[in-house]
Amino acid sequence: MGRDVWEASPAARSTFEAADAALGFPLSRLCFEGPEQELRRTELQQPAILATSVAILRALEEITAVSPAYVAGHSLGEFTALVAAGALDFEDAVALVHARGRFMQEAVPDGKGAMAAIMGCGPDQVIAACQAAERASGGVAAPANYNSPRQVVISGNAATVELAGSEARKRGARRAVPLPVSAPFHCSLMEPAAEKLAGELGRVRFSDPRVPVVTNVEAEPNSDATRIAELLRRQVTAPVRFTESVQCLARLGVTRLLEVGPGRVLCGLVARIDRSFERLGASTMSEVADVAAALRD
Repeated sequence: MGRDVWEASPAARSTFEAADAALGFPLSRLCFEGPEQELRRTELQQPAILATSVAILRALEEITAVSPAYVAGHSLGEFTALVAAGALDFEDAVALVHARGRFMQEAVPDGKGAMAAIMGCGPDQVIAACQAAERASGGVAAPANYNSPRQVVISGNAATVELAGSEARKRGARRAVPLPVSAPFHCSLMEPAAEKLAGELGRVRFSDPRVPVVTNVEAEPNSDATRIAELLRRQVTAPVRFTESVQCLARLGVTRLLEVGPGRVLCGLVARIDRSFERLGASTMSEVADVAAALRD
């Protein structure tokens, strides 16, 4: 992950080196060589994805002007968005997400939490299914990611999430797909992680973003540095309002979206929300060159 940009771009190489120095261990080697099992650990996966995303962005900036009107991210991606907007130093971001991942992993014992993607029904039906499951079990199940009008990821206690999936199918969902995650993110079970992260956020200096950041918690643009720490704290337990964020960008007049980072998941989700957007993606050096050519047109 990210090796080709590291080999081709001095700016990307400097980004990975800065991540290694900030964390005190060779994150770059883990990105390039694995093992994959280590990369799946939340406390390593989060800084690895952040570092790779920012390295790709720096490689792109090295060869062409990148001037977004707005930035946004999905969960962890909001930290990348803040770095891109100049609101958060990269080294601080890497350290924060390393701690964030650790706190999230520690919040719920292994095997006690779960997440599942509910496919083929709307948010209202998913919310009703979660509420029914909570009443029946006494556990937690709640929407964690509003990914598209017909895909909502739920999170909570493992048995309650399974029951909510069954309830959702009764309400018209095509499938409830368990996700291979290490913790139940973006639900109330993450409150211990949010409290610990608040302490780390309080030690970081945020700046007013150069361009507004459409936040996960509010699905509205924020340009106020004094609000960032609290929004990031709330994000740990609140659902990611990605569908509303994309709809917000459309209302603001955005017509072209650029996804920067490993993979093309968000471009796919955007296509399910609003196909009128032009969608570009940069996850490899060859795609960086293609995007640079498109941005120059």
